[in-house]
Amino acid sequence: MEYVFSYPELLEFTENLFSKIGCSDTDAKLAARTLLSADLRGIDSHGVARLSGYIRLWEVKRINAKPSIKIVHETPSTAVVDGDSGLGLVVAPFAMQVAIEKAKNAGTGWVSVKNSNHFGIAGFHAMMALEHDMIGMAMTNASALVAPTFSVERMLGTNPICVAIPAGSQPPFVADLATTTAANGKLEILQRKNESAPTGWIQDKEGNISTDAHELKKGGALLPLGGDRDHGSHKGYALGSIVDIFSAVLSGANYGPWVPPFPAYVPMPTGMPGEGIGHFFGAMRIDAFRPADEFKTHMDNWITRFRNAKPVTGQDRVLIPGDPEREMEAERSVQGIPIVESVYNDLAVLAEKFEVKIPPTVS
Repeated sequence: MEYVFSYPELLEFTENLFSKIGCSDTDAKLAARTLLSADLRGIDSHGVARLSGYIRLWEVKRINAKPSIKIVHETPSTAVVDGDSGLGLVVAPFAMQVAIEKAKNAGTGWVSVKNSNHFGIAGFHAMMALEHDMIGMAMTNASALVAPTFSVERMLGTNPICVAIPAGSQPPFVADLATTTAANGKLEILQRKNESAPTGWIQDKEGNISTDAHELKKGGALLPLGGDRDHGSHKGYALGSIVDIFSAVLSGANYGPWVPPFPAYVPMPTGMPGEGIGHFFGAMRIDAFRPADEFKTHMDNWITRFRNAKPVTGQDRVLIPGDPEREMEAERSVQGIPIVESVYNDLAVLAEKFEVKIPPTVS
């Protein structure tokens, strides 16, 4: 069964829950908007489906609802931000704004973050740069669920990267991707639907390819982008490693197998070398390279030519990165956000526990 909520009412419900755990009005509104940007864009694995997970992290005192987020080191074009164990949904926009302000002055801005938590979708943060005629970049490390190529040990997270590039009359180019064949959230969706995983997503604890969506619970691991060595998994492994180093080794956050797990019931790793989860953000002013209008005209030309590339048989068109998410956002903004039954049940439990009225369904 599936439920559909209007975006404004689901947003208000989420704001109210963040307020209940002690977030300021400003932070509650920002956290809710950041989180629901995933649902709007069709990335259901990272939206309200994770709301109960954030609440559980707060309950075990791993999330600080009233963080004192601050810059602890900086140069004219760089900074390190300490998130004070705050919601990554709030810490990340703060850090991205620092990158944007530095880019305004220096041409580019680069910010690495420590002592944070899961920050939702990378796209929300990278896209903050677009309205300033800047290219935005966002990445984060995550709890270790991914085995490097030729390993059975979980060493990396899904470690996503997003690059958002403005255009003129065309929509922006927004590439938002995990460095694994699939994000863990997509595996969780298959688990809720009791469906199998495609070949190349996961391996069992012995390193054999598996299609069991519950394999991680049995000691298995997600696979780097590519799935196996013959299909380029060493490249996905390298990309995930770059994200881990930029986000954490550079900032002083935890890295590799020491990154704190998202599920609150999973024990914290021993011998942790840093503080919390790490992120990395970049903002590049277009006119630091060439006039912004000139660049955007050529981006329009680039996008138009790629859209007009001849599609393979059976496909109507060639997509530009960001097209599916943008089209889904336009649709769901009007028609509402669908929620699967298991997520609805989680929200109903939270509503009762925190005495917040769950919104009516659209259908």
